[in-house]
Amino acid sequence: MAGPPGRPVSARSNPVEQAVVWLNDPLNWTNPGGVLDRLGEHLTISAAAVLLGCLVAWPIGLWLGHRGRGGGLVVLISNVTLAIPTLALLTILPLTFLGFGRPPVVIALAVFAVPPLLANAYTGIRQVDPEVRDAARGMGLSGGQLLRRVELPLAVPYLAAGFRTAAVQVVATAALASFVNGGGLGQIIRAGFGLDIAAGAGQILAGGLLVALLAIGVELLLAGVERAVTPRPLRRYRRRADRRAADATAGA
Repeated sequence: MAGPPGRPVSARSNPVEQAVVWLNDPLNWTNPGGVLDRLGEHLTISAAAVLLGCLVAWPIGLWLGHRGRGGGLVVLISNVTLAIPTLALLTILPLTFLGFGRPPVVIALAVFAVPPLLANAYTGIRQVDPEVRDAARGMGLSGGQLLRRVELPLAVPYLAAGFRTAAVQVVATAALASFVNGGGLGQIIRAGFGLDIAAGAGQILAGGLLVALLAIGVELLLAGVERAVTPRPLRRYRRRADRRAADATAGA
């Protein structure tokens, strides 16, 4: 597969120099199949996958958290989805009625996004102070009203944290979409491998760098959003809770 037409890169330069030359060639950005096109595809695939993951994971996590049951089920679902390699799904799903292209990529990445979305939705509801629940029930709120008016607003910081984790993971993994002709920045890397390694190493490195920078950019953006939706009194509590969870994990 050929990459977007640009100026030829000298095969005698090292890969870093080739990558710099490749990234500084405007044609590699603006031509059809160039960086801007692939970036748009990458963001579209990632957004669709995270949205699908939210539609599946959040209702289940919120409902189980509200009921106060199903913690084991949440762990089971998270472990099962994490145990399924995304590359394996990308290999299997195109052989079904979905065919090659974006649909199997979106579904495979959505499965990858489910664990953090589900776990944080469940945890966010369960972290609501029981006294707050009792007070809300004492005011005559029904179960649905309690979830919508009390538990869900207090769980928003946890939902944001799960969304942030899922989005960064999906953006970083979406480069695998090129294996099934799904588009995205991975196509640039794949095109580089299609060239002679001496000539394509710079393009491979440039594509990998673009994916990494995009993932870092999404992480920083969503970290700001998460902080903005977390009330100030809860930030210190969240940091202490995160440290306790990290210590418990290290000691396990």
